[in-house]
Amino acid sequence: MRFTPVVGTLGYLWDRDLDQVLLIRRNARTDDDHFGKVNGLGGKVEPDEDIVSSMRRELFEEAGVSADQMALRGTLTFTNFGPKREQWLVFVFLITEWSGELLASNAEGTLEWVPRRVLLGACEGDESAVRTLPMWPGDRHFVPLVFDGDERCFHGTMPYDGDAPLAWGHVRL
Repeated sequence: MRFTPVVGTLGYLWDRDLDQVLLIRRNARTDDDHFGKVNGLGGKVEPDEDIVSSMRRELFEEAGVSADQMALRGTLTFTNFGPKREQWLVFVFLITEWSGELLASNAEGTLEWVPRRVLLGACEGDESAVRTLPMWPGDRHFVPLVFDGDERCFHGTMPYDGDAPLAWGHVRL
C-alpha cells in the first residue's frame, strides 16, 4: 500500500518565563475524532500552502496569535490513525515568541496553559498528570522530544491500530 498522507502541522506554544505550554482541550464537538483529548495547536495543510504558512494560519485561527519565533522540531508519520484509520505526515513546531491577544477557546475546545512539568509527567506515565491531560497514547513518545533541548530535528514513525499505537521509532538529524 502506498503512503498517501494527510499533511498537517502541530505546534506547541511555550512560555519559557512561566515554563508553561498552551494546549487545546478538545471539548467543543462530540463528533471530533480528538474529542476528550488535549493536544497542541494545528491542523491540515491547505492546497498551495507551505508548512510554515500553515502553522502560522492554524495558530491565528485557533489561538488568535501570530508566531514571531518558531522552530521546526520534527516530523511524524502515522498510519491507520484514529477512527478513520488515516495516514498522516505531521510537521511539529515549537513556538517561543508570539504576539496578539490569546483566545480563551475556539470551535474545537478550550485553550489552557499547562505547566511543562505536568505535560512531561503525563508523557512519563505520572497517573495524576495522565488523568489531568488525556492525550493520544502516541503523543507520550514524541512530545518530550519537542522540549528536550536537542537542536536536531527528530523524524518519527508510529503505526497505529485505530486509537492504539503499535510501535514507535525515530531518528535525529
